[in-house]
Amino acid sequence: MQDTTLSRWLAPVMAFCLSFVMITTLAPTVGVQIDRQLDFWLLWLGTMFLLALPIAYLEIALAKRSQTTALQALSTLTRDADASPRWRIVGWLAIVFVPFFAGSVLNTVADILKQQLVLDTPHQILFAIFAIVALGLSFIPRQFLIGLTTLGVITAFILANVMGTELAAWHWTSVEFKEWGNATVLALVASGLGLGLYWQSSLSTVKKQPAATTAVLPIWVAQLLAVIAFGFFSVQAQFPALAWVFAAIMTAALLIQLTREQLAQRQLAPVIQWAIIVAAIAVWALPQVEQIFNTLLMLWGLAICLIYAVFAGWIMKISHLRKAMGFSNELFYNLWRIAVRVVLPLSIVLAAIAVIGQSL
Repeated sequence: MQDTTLSRWLAPVMAFCLSFVMITTLAPTVGVQIDRQLDFWLLWLGTMFLLALPIAYLEIALAKRSQTTALQALSTLTRDADASPRWRIVGWLAIVFVPFFAGSVLNTVADILKQQLVLDTPHQILFAIFAIVALGLSFIPRQFLIGLTTLGVITAFILANVMGTELAAWHWTSVEFKEWGNATVLALVASGLGLGLYWQSSLSTVKKQPAATTAVLPIWVAQLLAVIAFGFFSVQAQFPALAWVFAAIMTAALLIQLTREQLAQRQLAPVIQWAIIVAAIAVWALPQVEQIFNTLLMLWGLAICLIYAVFAGWIMKISHLRKAMGFSNELFYNLWRIAVRVVLPLSIVLAAIAVIGQSL
């Protein structure tokens, strides 16, 4: 477990880097990187306030309440709420989703490298190589992994701007229903919210803080900065693309490490831990599954956020989360509760409908 001082700066730095890499991975799927629609970006920023901020508070509040990591915490949280043990499934959905997303990142890395270097090597071979590298790198101490990821992200961003990578001009278009789904996916899924990653990385800090805001705002601001930074980034040029590839491999290693840590805390045998991680990554090596898996990725991530919102908003006892939030004003807590109970579930359901409609 990271000490308090490290957690204080590691969590927001990790939030920026993870969000940047995960957004870059999913953005082509929803057409954001190709067409810079100003109305869509404003909608995306709106969802960061309306949806991402409430669920960021939810994640940290559950960390404060449970005093342990997400997968381990669900047993305690369901008992406290006198809820069915079936709610614990969300912890397993999230922990398997993390290496599955790591597989998506590595799949994108293989695509970009093959395109930029014009390689004849089969995609599956490249993917397998990067997967093995990421698995090996996952044993590096977390602060070094985050430092290397940060180096890669910043280098990629600087090179993309210094080298004058051409981006489409900002322009207005008519707002379509599918854009709500895309914005919600990028605000929630591509920011890693609901997966327990920031819960896990901030735990030693939030244990000693009376209010959730102290931990939430630095993480959320870092995610917001990642959204803004992505608006001025492209992987079309070779050197920025290669720097992003480096950052993405480090991110995949970090995701694997975070998964392994939670599975170990759940006291699963090492062979089972590795079986879950390797299987979740390896399925991306199957031919002609990218489009199906990208849709599954978005719907799966939205489902995790939805279950957490319903559990925290409707199943948990009011007094438990009110104390964990530590808001100075009752109004703020009531606004958050309305967002989690009503706004988040409805928005996520609409987003899922939009994603399904777009994939058909």
